[in-house]
Amino acid sequence: MRGVEERRECGELTPGPGYFWVCTIGGMLSAGTTHVAITPLDVLKVNMQVYPIKYNTISSCFITLLREQGPSAFWRGWATKFFGYGVQGGFRFGLYEYFKKLYSDVLVDHNRSFIFFASSASAEVLANVALCPFEAVKVRVQAQPHFAKGLLDGFPKLYASEGLYGFYRGLVPLWGRNLPFSMIMFSTFEHSVDFLYRNVIHRRKEDCSRVQQLGVTCLAGCAAGSVASLITNPADNIVASLYNRKADSLLLAVKKIGLMNLFTRSLPIRIILVGPVVTLQWLVYDTIKVLSGLPTSGEVLTDKEVNKKV
Repeated sequence: MRGVEERRECGELTPGPGYFWVCTIGGMLSAGTTHVAITPLDVLKVNMQVYPIKYNTISSCFITLLREQGPSAFWRGWATKFFGYGVQGGFRFGLYEYFKKLYSDVLVDHNRSFIFFASSASAEVLANVALCPFEAVKVRVQAQPHFAKGLLDGFPKLYASEGLYGFYRGLVPLWGRNLPFSMIMFSTFEHSVDFLYRNVIHRRKEDCSRVQQLGVTCLAGCAAGSVASLITNPADNIVASLYNRKADSLLLAVKKIGLMNLFTRSLPIRIILVGPVVTLQWLVYDTIKVLSGLPTSGEVLTDKEVNKKV
């Protein structure tokens, strides 16, 4: 495709500006649409985090919200999720690909895991700055029914009441949640793709059909989402607490929630929520890349590279 350099170096296609734009657009569409699709589950998760006594199980949360606020309650905040996570997804995937190429060129004899971690962390720092204002409005809309109806009235109301700081109150814990999540997700995905092709399929990636490649994407995406969701649940609880003024600082939030509750509160629904979302994101993202004439995501080591590392 235009914008992607056609020459090959070391057997791999060298990305050009067009490649990164496709990755950015693919990231925006995949993240935005999948997060909208699971809005009802996200509403349950946020309310269980903010009101753990009232909503101590998934079923009680669902029944109570349905009885008190009606079916529309489960779609509160959908617009902020679509635009907020769409912007985040564009930064996350597009910049990840950019930084991965940049760091790979600079660090020639690199450790692959270090490149994956560094690239995803660099991309996620900027992605969360873009996401943070949308997340601030979304959490309030979902957990405070009388705060605002959605995106259009939520932004000016939050700014009027708390100023610019209100939008970035949870930036540090958001980094605390999403930085390790992104680093673990991308690294797990990359290593899973490599493992599946070399040890399960026993075929080179380019020798597989597009359908087979997308199947590998789904399996690797499922593994990436499951591992990342377990590790980042404490930070997710802190973000919900800070945005809903249940605590005024990070330390107070941790103290109020409790160490054990940081890891266990809303964990089942988070696993149900995050695993399928990450899988769908990778599937949509790679489908867009395939339709654009690009290969699916994930690096696969050659036998020569494996022997060199051994």
